[in-house]
Amino acid sequence: MSITLVTGASSGIGLAVARLAATRGDHVVLVARDRESLDVAASGCARLGAASTMLLPLDVGDDDAVRDGIGAVLDRHGQLDTVIHCAGVVALGRTESLPPEIFEGVLRTNLLGSVNVARQVVPVLRRRGSGTLVLVGSALGHITAPSMSPYVISKWGVRALAYQLRLENRDRPDVAIVYVAPAGVDTPIYRHAASVIGHEGRPPPPVSSPERTARQILRRVDRGRGRPQLSLAGEVIRLGHALPLLHDRVVAPILGFLLTDLTRPVDPHPGNVLTSMRGENAMRGGRGNAALGVVRNLAVRITRRGRGTATSSDPEPPRTSP
Repeated sequence: MSITLVTGASSGIGLAVARLAATRGDHVVLVARDRESLDVAASGCARLGAASTMLLPLDVGDDDAVRDGIGAVLDRHGQLDTVIHCAGVVALGRTESLPPEIFEGVLRTNLLGSVNVARQVVPVLRRRGSGTLVLVGSALGHITAPSMSPYVISKWGVRALAYQLRLENRDRPDVAIVYVAPAGVDTPIYRHAASVIGHEGRPPPPVSSPERTARQILRRVDRGRGRPQLSLAGEVIRLGHALPLLHDRVVAPILGFLLTDLTRPVDPHPGNVLTSMRGENAMRGGRGNAALGVVRNLAVRITRRGRGTATSSDPEPPRTSP
């Protein structure tokens, strides 16, 4: 039975991966910041058939905590087979408009958290001579997108980290560094995002489910390889960025419109960037119907234009430049 550690295991993709690993009879180690959320997630994994569950309530941005957590896993199980790093947070806003602590918080969790996990896990896998580390990036780690500055920067960094780790571990062919870049997935990450743009965010269409994404990730683990993009949409987004003029004039405005939920206005808030959402165990974010989301955004935009109440923070609907 495999020893599988999952970060971000209390919600979204991480929770879906942990539950799927449980159905395979793995020993599942669940990592997230909030103990209450982990308790609920672990109970679900136990019901699904996990050989055992172990909880590590810690912040992946804290290198000492990650080191101690990995040490506790080795003390209990003696080894690690697979680590799937899903933990991540989002902040919505331009580079200069986000508070420094929010901007840094996203980088700390998404990028430095990935580095911390890799620094503690890779030596364990190398000593054993085998095992898999999965770094979950994003299609937004291959492009740029309006109002997603720290997230985009951090996910570009995760992609660079994955390629660097592959280079550094070529002398251990049975140590697999797997990088995946999901596109739009219906998780709570956008609902929990910090925001200074006046609205909540939403995943870009077409939107996949966390369960489907989890299946794709574990297939990559079984194969030890695979293309980073998990969908055709991810490939299209990536290729669009390869043509800068097309991306800046066409793709980016479309993304800015699709990544914002105009039907959910909010005051500026830190979301879950600095602290966890206690007791929040949703796998999905309630943003799965992408077409309906686009229609609602258009309706809000048209209504505001008719009333003359559109604000500068509202993203423009997709249009092309002449």
